[in-house]
Amino acid sequence: MSATEERPGRDAGAPQWWSHPDRPADRDGAPAAGGAADGRPVRAPLPPAPPEPYGAPDPWAPPPAPPGDAAPARRRRAALLAGAVLLALVSGTAGGGVGALLEARGTGGRLTLPQVSDAAAERAPGSVAAVARATLPGVVYIHVKGPRAEGTGTGFVLDTRGRILTNNHVVAPAASSGTITVTFDGGQTRRATVVGRDSGYDLAVIRVAGVSGLRPLTLGDSDRVRVGDPVVAIGAPFGLEGTVTTGIVSATHRPITAGGTAGGDGVSYVDALQTDAPINPGNSGGPLMDAAGRVIGVNSAIRSASGTGDPFGSDQQSGSIGLGFAIPVNEARRVAEQLVNDGKAVHPVIGVTLDMQFAGDGAKVLVRASARGGAPVTPGGPGDRAGLRPGDVITAADGRPVHDGDQLVVVIRSHRPGDTLRLTVERGGSRRTVAVVLGAAGG
Repeated sequence: MSATEERPGRDAGAPQWWSHPDRPADRDGAPAAGGAADGRPVRAPLPPAPPEPYGAPDPWAPPPAPPGDAAPARRRRAALLAGAVLLALVSGTAGGGVGALLEARGTGGRLTLPQVSDAAAERAPGSVAAVARATLPGVVYIHVKGPRAEGTGTGFVLDTRGRILTNNHVVAPAASSGTITVTFDGGQTRRATVVGRDSGYDLAVIRVAGVSGLRPLTLGDSDRVRVGDPVVAIGAPFGLEGTVTTGIVSATHRPITAGGTAGGDGVSYVDALQTDAPINPGNSGGPLMDAAGRVIGVNSAIRSASGTGDPFGSDQQSGSIGLGFAIPVNEARRVAEQLVNDGKAVHPVIGVTLDMQFAGDGAKVLVRASARGGAPVTPGGPGDRAGLRPGDVITAADGRPVHDGDQLVVVIRSHRPGDTLRLTVERGGSRRTVAVVLGAAGG
C-alpha cells in the first residue's frame, strides 16, 4: 500500500507519515500544547489535508513534497543532476579525444612504419627506369633566342669533345644571329655554336666547350628495328626537362615531310620510325632509344589534331595523340659525320625534276622544263643514264610503293650517294624497271 493511501478508521483521513508523537509538558508543569485539563495526553490536532481539486487522490501519483524546505531540496537535486550531466559530457569528450590521440600514436608510443630495403628497389636491366638512369646524363636541353623568334628543344651528346646532335629546326632561329644555350642533366649551362646544319634532313650539330665528364650516348642500328619493339624517349616537352616517356615502334619506313612547303625550300624529307611514345613540342632533337639504351632515332615531328609537320617550335599546336616520328639513327649518323667533317651534308639524287602537282598515283617526271628552268631529266645525270624520260611515272622504289613525289624523295634520301636504286616506271601504258646509281648534291 502506498504511504499516502488513506486507512479506514483514521481521523480526518490524513496521510500516516504526517502524524507527530505526543509532546512532553513544559518545564513549569503546564500541560503540553493540546493536552487535556486533567493532564491526560491527547493527540495533537492534525494539519488540514491538502485540497483535492480533481476528486479522489491518485494512488499511483508520487508523494507530495514534504513541508518546510522542499523547494530548496529540489533545486539542489536539479543542480546536482545538471552538474552530473555536464561532467559526463566533458569527461566523454575529453576521454574520446585522448583515446583518438592514443590510437593515432599507437597507444602513446612513437609510430614506425615498415619499409622495404634499398635492395628491393633495384631496377632490372632493360627496364624503362634502368634505360633512363643510364642515358639521362647524355641528354641536353637547348634554348635558342634569335632576332625574330625563340624556342626550346632537346639534343644528345655525340662525343667527349662537346658535339651535340639535334634538329635543324631547333637551332634555326638563332643560326645566323642570336644565342644557343645548352643545359646539361647536372644543371651546368653553356653557350653553344653551330658546327653544321641541314634543313633537308632536319639535323644539326652544335658544340659546347669547357665541359668535362660528358656522357656520349651509344648509337644503335635502326635497320634492325622491328614494329613492336619497346622504345624510350627523353626530352623537354613544353620546357619540362628530363621527361621520360615510353611506348613501342608503331611503324618503320613511314614517309613524312616537315617544315616549309611541300616541294619547296626548307622541307625535311624523313623516312621515319613511327612511335606511340608520347612526344610533344620541346622533345625535338631528343633521342629515341631501344630497351638496351641505344639511340635508334632522333625525335623530329608529330602528327597532331591540327595536322602534321614541324610543331616543336609552336605553342599553338596540339599535344601528342600517339603519332610521333623519328629520323632513323643510321641516317642521322651519316649526316652528323658529314656536318662535322665537311660542314655540310650531301643528298642522294636521281637527276630528274618531279611534277609535285601531279594528282595521279605515283611520282611523275616533268614533261617540260620547270619555271625555274630545270630540265625534266638532267642530261648525263643518274636518271638519264638509267633511261628515264620526261613524263615517266615512277610507281615503286626498291619494291616499296610510291604514291607521290614527296614519298619518292623520302625513299631516295634514305640512301647514300652511290647506292643503286631500282625504280618501277610506267610509260605509255607499259611498265618497266630501271636501275639508277644515285648521284650527290649539296644543300
